[in-house]
Amino acid sequence: MEKALVLGGTRFFGKKLVERMLDQGVKVTIATRGHTKDDFGDRVQRLIMDRGDKHSMQAATKGMQWDVIYDNICYHATGAADACELFRDRTKHYVFTSTLAVYEPGNKAHQEDNFDPYTYEIAEVVGEVSYGEGKRLAEAVFFQQASFPVTAVRFPIVLGIDDYTKRLHFHLERIDQGLGIEIPNRNARLSFITSDEAADFLYRVGKERVNGPINACSDGVLSLQDIVQMIEQELNKQAVIFSPSERALSDSIARDIETSPFGLLDDWGMDTTKAKELGFAFRSITEWYPALVHALAEELKGNHKNNKAN
Repeated sequence: MEKALVLGGTRFFGKKLVERMLDQGVKVTIATRGHTKDDFGDRVQRLIMDRGDKHSMQAATKGMQWDVIYDNICYHATGAADACELFRDRTKHYVFTSTLAVYEPGNKAHQEDNFDPYTYEIAEVVGEVSYGEGKRLAEAVFFQQASFPVTAVRFPIVLGIDDYTKRLHFHLERIDQGLGIEIPNRNARLSFITSDEAADFLYRVGKERVNGPINACSDGVLSLQDIVQMIEQELNKQAVIFSPSERALSDSIARDIETSPFGLLDDWGMDTTKAKELGFAFRSITEWYPALVHALAEELKGNHKNNKAN
């Protein structure tokens, strides 16, 4: 891999992906709307464009070619179809960041063939679709219409200190403040991956030209109860947790209850046998999740000290 284009390379695991490629001597181009600053300096080439505007993409990338294109910000069939048209004969490999959400929650660890994008019907979309359905349709378009080899990397919830969505932060902050959290099923078990491991995986599938759908997640799962207990221990505070039925009976305005972004009725996990058979290895979730909770708790405590000092 000598030249790579990254769509969505200025924050979170996309930024870390760019850093890894630069460390390996890859010539990286990042496509951005110019709203998020980066610290890559003159080490990257920048294209200013709107991923949701086909004409903007066409104008920004005209006449350019790359060995690999990484697409972290395609969420629907139209975006996938635009990419198939615009990058025809202009890349040797396309790596699309997909999601665990292409699978339905259930009490089994999903294998790749539990969703088949090669045969999934590409229906005309009227109105908004869910995040999962948008990704399913995007995968279907890429695998059925692209002239170039495609990888769809299916990630679960990606976490890290740098998570701009602050999904884990949400739980620490509300538990710290004694605010209510609605959790439909405390025993629901989820797959996760760190932003570092996600970046490493993306880099390798691009470098090694892995094709087709592929799951990537840390070894093991955690229940919502496990996560809450870790936070309680770190903060030495008890969480205020409600089920949906309990919330309905409570004074939700006074208690300021909000639903957990991890709140699910059932398990939601993936099987990574395919990736491991290709030589990939994943960290155990128990290696990094408690450490991440600890780091976020320390950050929260530090903020409290600074606020008091000011």
